[in-house]
Amino acid sequence: CPPILHNKPIQSTSNSATMDKILSRVSSAAGALAVGAFTVNSCIYNVDGGERAVMFDTLRGGILPDVRGEGTHFIIPVVQRPIIIDVRTKPREIPSVTGTKDLQMVNIKLRVLWRPVIEKLPQLYRELGTDFDERVLPSIGNEVLKSVVAQYNAEELLSKRAEVSNRIKSELIKRGAHFHLTLDDVAITHLTFGREFMKAIESKQVASQEAERQQYVVQRAEQERIAN
Repeated sequence: CPPILHNKPIQSTSNSATMDKILSRVSSAAGALAVGAFTVNSCIYNVDGGERAVMFDTLRGGILPDVRGEGTHFIIPVVQRPIIIDVRTKPREIPSVTGTKDLQMVNIKLRVLWRPVIEKLPQLYRELGTDFDERVLPSIGNEVLKSVVAQYNAEELLSKRAEVSNRIKSELIKRGAHFHLTLDDVAITHLTFGREFMKAIESKQVASQEAERQQYVVQRAEQERIAN
C-alpha cells in the first residue's frame, strides 16, 4: 500500500507566511499614518478665542506684519513659528507712593482695565515681547500719578477725588496709546495719607463740627431772647 501523505504542516507554514505579510503591511501602514499625523500637526496651529497670533519667519527677516485671527492656520515647519498673544481685557492694579503739592506723602492705587491694540501686535511684540504689560503699565502708571498728584494739595485730593481720577484717566489713556495699549477704564481704588496728616484732618473736622455746634447754640439763644 502506498504511504499516506499529510498536508497539514504545509498549510500551517503557508498561513504563518500570510499572517507575517499582513502584520508587516499593517505595521508599515501604522508607521506611515504616524509620520503623516506628525507632519500634519507640525504644519498647523490653532488660535483660540480671545487670542491672536503673530508669525516669526526666519526667511523673511523676523516678525511678519500681519496678525492671525481665531481658527486653524498653516505654517512652514522649522522656517515659521507662531507667537500666541492674549488680547482679552484684563485688570491690573498699579500702586504708587508720591508727594502732593504741599509735600504730603500719599499712598495711592489705580485699577486699570487694559488690552493690546490688535493691529499693532507685531510692532508691540517686536519692541517689547510678550510681557509688554509688565514692562509698560507700572512705568506709565507711576509717571502719570506723580505728575497729576503733584498739582494738588492733600485736602484737594480728598475733596476733588473725582476730578483727580478723571485727569489721571485721561493722561494714562494718552500714554497707553503711545505703547499700543487700550485702557478701557481707570479708577482710584485706594488713597491714604500719613498718620500725622490723618490726625490733623480729624482734628480739623472735629473743630469744624464744634464751631458749627457753637453757632447753632448762639442762634438758638438769640431766637429765645427775641421770643421772650
